[in-house]
Amino acid sequence: MTRLSDDLHLAHLMAEAVDELTLSRFRAADLQVETKPDLTPVTDADKRAEESIRGHLSRARPRDAVYGEEFGSTGSGDRHWVIDPIDGTKNFVRGVPVWATLIGLVEDGEVVVGMVSAPALNRRWWAAKGGGSYTGRSLSQARRLQVSRVSKLSDASLSYSSLTGWRERGWMDGMLDLQQKLWRSRAYGDFWSYAMVAEGAVDLAAEPELNLYDMAALVPIVTEAGGRFTSLQGEDGPFGGNAIASNSLLHEQALDALGTLGSQRTPTPLPGAGSGA
Repeated sequence: MTRLSDDLHLAHLMAEAVDELTLSRFRAADLQVETKPDLTPVTDADKRAEESIRGHLSRARPRDAVYGEEFGSTGSGDRHWVIDPIDGTKNFVRGVPVWATLIGLVEDGEVVVGMVSAPALNRRWWAAKGGGSYTGRSLSQARRLQVSRVSKLSDASLSYSSLTGWRERGWMDGMLDLQQKLWRSRAYGDFWSYAMVAEGAVDLAAEPELNLYDMAALVPIVTEAGGRFTSLQGEDGPFGGNAIASNSLLHEQALDALGTLGSQRTPTPLPGAGSGA
């Protein structure tokens, strides 16, 4: 755990540096926005944030590989840092404060460190394997997280991002069926859905199509809080191309309602590592 504690401390240092950078560009009049080939937006803040993290890692962990949304995969080995410099770029562009930097560390096909920092919300969540899951603005000002104890779908709250992807994948009926069984559903979206599962504020979160960098940092934050994080096909971890997170008690019930267990898998392997796919 000592080595992972050092990695977690490094993740905090990187988050501090990136928070200052991204906040300085949030709602900036001269923010530069481009459209990537997949028709999603990218800003100068996304690129500068990832460059900042890569710079820290090149100095502190030169032997580790890095996989980021904006600049792809560099290096090789059993340790991969997985970066989403701004998760929620569309929110960032529109001035909505729900966005965060996601930093995960994958070792031998397992995410062992996760950091989510949302400076516009003044929130941060983190976890390391075997060390628990926490929220706070620093290591010294932290509260340990625990998922909810809700055991019935009729008492449960779900958070998601939108219905569009469910329709495109042919899973709309399952999602609507699940929502009809729930007490409540809200589209808080992106990283926040999963952070709130870890906090026990909501009981379920699910999305039909995600990239590895969207998910890696979230896995230990959920699981170290007592939750479960799998693909919609029930595979543990962030390598299935989509996600459902729960307080563990509701996981199988939710998957049964969605009807996705027997569906075709769309893996998102870690480039160059051969892990989890």
